[in-house]
Amino acid sequence: MQRAVAEGWADLEGPILRRLGKARQIEWRSPLREDDYAEYRDAAFLDLLGLEHLKASLAAFWPRRGPQWDALGVTDFDHVLLVEAKAHIREFCSPPSQAGAASLELINAALRETAVGLGVGARHLDAWGTHFYQYANRLAHLRWLRGHGVDAKLVLAGFVNDDEMPGKTSPEAWEAAYLMADHVLGLPARHPLSGHVIHVFPDVRNR
Repeated sequence: MQRAVAEGWADLEGPILRRLGKARQIEWRSPLREDDYAEYRDAAFLDLLGLEHLKASLAAFWPRRGPQWDALGVTDFDHVLLVEAKAHIREFCSPPSQAGAASLELINAALRETAVGLGVGARHLDAWGTHFYQYANRLAHLRWLRGHGVDAKLVLAGFVNDDEMPGKTSPEAWEAAYLMADHVLGLPARHPLSGHVIHVFPDVRNR
């Protein structure tokens, strides 16, 4: 992800801009070489995006040590880009949160609220705290930001053909993995966040 941002990979930025329509440029805020490729979470990610006014709301929504974003960006049309990047499928199958009891209660409340808001049926609600936790909490943060009037987009970057990682990856493999996750989480084919989730498949082999 560091190289993709620093080098402006066309197969990262191009699909994002095509989905957004009018936007023509992405200003990446992280990870940047001059910032030691730092990745941001909690109030720090809001500071980086100029959303300081949402800090108190975030603290009430999610406990400390929330999602650490692989990349953050802003377009010339003020879209906020939250990027979750993966290099192999097994990395996608994340375990449940290991947070303490009080934090876990807040997390589960946020995940349940998100699931219900996206049209998930009652029999799938428990899955949001136990399966594909990273994917679920990224969706929760996307919904939270949009609920506060931020034109946020969740970019799911599935890198392909990375020979340094175990297991073969391809766009088709990533698409199948997310279809499976959506099924397990009970997400309908179309839901209120569908138009704000962007899948991209940067190809390491081309570099």
